[in-house]
Amino acid sequence: MAIRPILTFPDPALRRPADRIADFGEATQELAQDLLAIMRAAPGIGITAPHVGVPLRLVVIEIESGRPRFYINPEIEWSSGDLARREEASVSMPGISDEIERPATIRARYQDLAGNMLSEEASGLLATCLQHEIDQLDGMFWIFRLSRLKRERLVKRFEKLQRLG
Repeated sequence: MAIRPILTFPDPALRRPADRIADFGEATQELAQDLLAIMRAAPGIGITAPHVGVPLRLVVIEIESGRPRFYINPEIEWSSGDLARREEASVSMPGISDEIERPATIRARYQDLAGNMLSEEASGLLATCLQHEIDQLDGMFWIFRLSRLKRERLVKRFEKLQRLG
C-alpha cells in the first residue's frame, strides 16, 4: 500500500477529465485500497484517483466509519428537480469549504471492484458526495460551482492558509 501525495489546488491535473477503467485486476484493486488509506489519513469522506494524480475514474466514499464504498466509472443517470444545499470541501484544498446547491436525489450507474455494473439511488450526504466526486472525475473542481466572487474569495483564503501553513 502506497501513501501517495494529494495534489493541491490549483494543480492542472485536478481540471482534467479522468479515463474510464477497463482492467479490474490487481493494479485497480491496489489503487482502490491506496485511495482508502489516503482519504482516511487526510482526513476526508471522499476521494478520487485524480486527487493523487492518477487520471482514472475511481471514487472512494466512506460516510460511515468502516464501511467504504468503491465506485468505478460512475455516471449520474438521473437527478431530481429538488435541490439541497450542503457544505462541501476537498482533500485538495484543505481548510476551505462552502455551500453548494445540487440535486437532492440522484441515481448513479457504476461498476464495483469486480467490474459488475450496478445502479444506486442516493439522497442526502451520499448524493452530494457522489455528485462532488463525479464532478472531480469530469475535471470540474468543486469551487467552480460557486459564483466567481465566492470562488475568488476562497482561493485568496486558501493561498493565505498555504503561506501561513
